[in-house]
Amino acid sequence: MTLPESSTAGGGPVRLDGPWAHRDVAANGARFHIAEMGDGPLVLLLHGFPQFWWTWRHQLPALAEAGFRAVAMDLRGVGGSDRTPRGYDPANLALDITGVVRSLGEPDAALVGHDLGGYLAWTAAVMRPKLVRRLVVSSMPHPRRWRSAMLSDLSQSRAGSHVWGFQRPWLPERRLVADDAALVGELIRDWSGPRPVADEEAVEVYRRAMLVPSTAHCSIEPYRWMVRSLARPDGIQFNRRMKRPVRVPTLHLHGSLDPVMRTRSAAGSGEYVEAPYRWRLFDGLGHFPHEEDPAAFTAELVNWLKDPEPDR
Repeated sequence: MTLPESSTAGGGPVRLDGPWAHRDVAANGARFHIAEMGDGPLVLLLHGFPQFWWTWRHQLPALAEAGFRAVAMDLRGVGGSDRTPRGYDPANLALDITGVVRSLGEPDAALVGHDLGGYLAWTAAVMRPKLVRRLVVSSMPHPRRWRSAMLSDLSQSRAGSHVWGFQRPWLPERRLVADDAALVGELIRDWSGPRPVADEEAVEVYRRAMLVPSTAHCSIEPYRWMVRSLARPDGIQFNRRMKRPVRVPTLHLHGSLDPVMRTRSAAGSGEYVEAPYRWRLFDGLGHFPHEEDPAAFTAELVNWLKDPEPDR
């Protein structure tokens, strides 16, 4: 099957046209692609797997209209960002994020992360708290909760079986790009709730982005570190570091039908937050609430970001 050029007309597989502007910024020894629009306090949007910055296409205009500087970045190795040979551990990826905040000339940012982006947002809030004004995480528990659930909860271990599958060498990359990245479309559909994440043309955009050389390998590398480091000194040190509480207001969003990250795995992350913490469960949504019901997700996000004193 050949993907139609119309699905990415004008902007190639990554820099898709829209009301936003594209540019590159340097941070933490690499170059990162961003899409941005609006003026005001910075809101930095962090995508998950198997997606790239475009997953925030609904939120970028809404945040700009609400008075924020909305920026969606491609994580290291994905989209239009550099594909480096190393640097895919969460501590370094979190420094990528806070480095982008500095490169944008901002004193801090509200971080909004989904899936892997959420894992890194939790990490950045612990590692560089002065650069994180607020924290919003979707479809991902705190890293210590993720580790505990994957190791001790058989149901969660099965739900996250793709993570275990990623530990094999080379085969996962080959499967991701086979048949014009057909697996990407399957994962997005399988992980969604009853509402479709996107139409067929949008799914093909994600497939085309995965076909950019080295993207599949770089997308998988963070998950390899997360498992292979469990018993290594660097992983043990990271887990200990994440005991430090998050001390910024936190909004935690989750789909009740998420088949990848079970609700009971995500719930309880508030024990690591020593600040106002709000848990919001979206009924009938799966792993991609920001795309499955963008209106509800965006309203919750904007209202919370504009609330001067979000309560517990």
